[in-house]
Amino acid sequence: METVKTTWDFFQTEVLGMGWLNRLVAFILNACGLDTSSRIGGSIQFFIYDTIKIMILLGVLILIISYIQSYFPPERTKRILGRFQGIWANIIAALLGTVTPFCSCSSIPLFIGFTSAGLPLGVTFSFLISSPMVDLGSLVLLMSIFGWKVAVLYVILGLIIAVIGGTLIEKLRLDDQVEEYIRIGHDMDVPQEELHFKDRLRYAWEQVIQTVKKVTPYILIGVGIGAIIHNWIPEHFIVNSLGDNNPFGVILATLVGIPMYADIFGTIPIAEALLSKGALLGVVLSFMMAVTTLSLPSMIMLRKAVKPKLLGIFIAICTGGIVIVGYFFNVMQYWIV
Repeated sequence: METVKTTWDFFQTEVLGMGWLNRLVAFILNACGLDTSSRIGGSIQFFIYDTIKIMILLGVLILIISYIQSYFPPERTKRILGRFQGIWANIIAALLGTVTPFCSCSSIPLFIGFTSAGLPLGVTFSFLISSPMVDLGSLVLLMSIFGWKVAVLYVILGLIIAVIGGTLIEKLRLDDQVEEYIRIGHDMDVPQEELHFKDRLRYAWEQVIQTVKKVTPYILIGVGIGAIIHNWIPEHFIVNSLGDNNPFGVILATLVGIPMYADIFGTIPIAEALLSKGALLGVVLSFMMAVTTLSLPSMIMLRKAVKPKLLGIFIAICTGGIVIVGYFFNVMQYWIV
């Protein structure tokens, strides 16, 4: 058992967390005459290390996930979802959302397509919630920072939010709150050519290139903010604002995260820095969930598809779920970290 734990710790620290890379960056910077124990040196080390680490994980994860995604084009996904009824349809939709793009704005066109094709509204919302919140990439990234227990719980709770949220929206019978041009709908059942291994690999590589181009600015911004938090903001300020001293830290982090726009790759360095400075785990995770699920640009896009009442209910359900998850992790932090 001890051997398994040692092996896993090594995998989490040196493979996923790339501790070797952090040491290498520090060695090179110190060799160049830059003191990495100083604020400026530490900030530069954090920025270089986190940027390289995230870009490597980004490329590998998108390649794998996009290859899996090539087996689930919108038409096939619609046929799969159409075979299930009731809560099982919501569960399958939430699970399928884990192999779709990382960004909420990328998920909305798929949501519109599924709704236009006649899938139940609650099912499509379960997909829409889970897609940016709990993709497979989040599992690996969170594992590299917080460990497997936190990562698995995060994904499970995110899926629960997606299933409950979609089910509630279905029970409220809000189909009339979808814009008319979507309710008229169109058939998504168009012929799909069979892709071979090389075709799927080419598709996955193209997704890597496109995604890297799209998210790199947000990653650099996120890493820059993380470097500032990590090396320049006093620890007592973070503890007082987002630690045990502030019972409303989860709510504050959720509200701050909603207007922002980034995917999980952009929020990871910020979350890492906040946690190292004394922010509670639930506060950090609720911030990440809010940014990835309820970003302002994605809500503007969604408003073009649904009416204000349905948009407000969607935001309320997601916000409530995120806050509950945040407080759950705050309570469980010392048992699962």
